Amino acid sequence: MRIVKEAAERRNEILDVAERLFCTNGYDNTSTNDILAEIGIARGTLYYHFKNKEDILDAMIDRILDETIKRAENIALNESMPVLERLTKTVLAANVDTKTGSMILEQVHKPQNALMHAKMQERLLSQLVPLFVKIIEDGISQNLMQTDYPEETMQMLLLYANTVFDDSIEYSEEEKKKMVLAFISNSEILLHMEKGSMLEAMLPMFYRK
Repeated sequence: MRIVKEAAERRNEILDVAERLFCTNGYDNTSTNDILAEIGIARGTLYYHFKNKEDILDAMIDRILDETIKRAENIALNESMPVLERLTKTVLAANVDTKTGSMILEQVHKPQNALMHAKMQERLLSQLVPLFVKIIEDGISQNLMQTDYPEETMQMLLLYANTVFDDSIEYSEEEKKKMVLAFISNSEILLHMEKGSMLEAMLPMFYRK
């Protein structure tokens, strides 16, 4: 008997199966035929939801970004948590470091996917900046930091971090240590904080257990 599913349910099923196959076999080694065979649907059903394999990956990126931003938002808006702890945990929550996330990052870092990479970065920045601005504004109200330009400062810091700590760049341990300390020091300067005051809070962003 043919099973008819709601459009949203079918779309998510295709994404779930594609995600599993991409992570297991690799994106380049997985075809739409593989996805069709795994789910047991007609090609027309897949094309109703997605134009091609690249479109599936694009939707997968949107889905994981939605989850990532929601996770970060839940922490950033939790005013019961100390400001610097919120800052650290929001950054950690915003990291796309699951197996699926690693696979997606591997794909978007390829030269031919530069536009996709830019789109992913733009969306993350546009939706994360307001969350970090809220944390900075709370820090200002508590006299922990000071800036007349919280939004612009956060844009600068996030762009700085995304550029210097891009996963496609490999550093030696000594180089990474220097980059991390420089980033923390410059963050303190931009936010007019006492030297070393962000060290304990920010180190976990870069050296997770």
